[in-house]
Amino acid sequence: MESSEYVDSTGEEEAGESTALALKILVAGGFGVGKTTLVGAVSEIRPLRTEELLSEAGEAVDETGGVDQKSTTTVAMDFGRITIRSGLSLYLFGTPGQDRFWFLWDELSQGALGAVVLADTRRLEDCFPAVDYFEHRRIPFVVAVNCFPGARTYAEEDVSRALDLDRGTPVVLCDARDRASGKEVLIRVVEYAGRMHTARLLESVGQAAGSA
Repeated sequence: MESSEYVDSTGEEEAGESTALALKILVAGGFGVGKTTLVGAVSEIRPLRTEELLSEAGEAVDETGGVDQKSTTTVAMDFGRITIRSGLSLYLFGTPGQDRFWFLWDELSQGALGAVVLADTRRLEDCFPAVDYFEHRRIPFVVAVNCFPGARTYAEEDVSRALDLDRGTPVVLCDARDRASGKEVLIRVVEYAGRMHTARLLESVGQAAGSA
């Protein structure tokens, strides 16, 4: 099976239409940036969440600066599903944000078409690990700036420069609480990842033809 797509073989039907193709998308970013919120806002099924209360034991290892009001944390993943159009659905896997759970990322990223890296301009440095992770593994991603109330607004170009993104990596503004806004982010991911995978396929075909 191609790593960029999952085929739903369950024969499940939603609203009288069978789902022919499902793509896997990761939702990543720093602690408290809105990953669980985004998955929950766009999911058309009741999202699976693995949140636990923050404990005193975790205070020594978890960086909670800037999100002092947050009382829970994702310890495995969030899972949701959204239908983009007839015959195409996205399976969403929200990654845990703390360093101590990053060993789960390799498992979650298997077979992913692309990813969303959520960013908070008040703590922009928190999304550097996710950006590095996807760049090194050549997984196409979009940076989605979650516009928190009271946070300073920056132009997309400014965020791109601050994160030192590879040329062409999309940066979009969003509200993780709003379903329509989240869906637009996911559409951008699918479109961008599709272009990247196509370009790489054509490049590999060209290299093979040149060496023949």
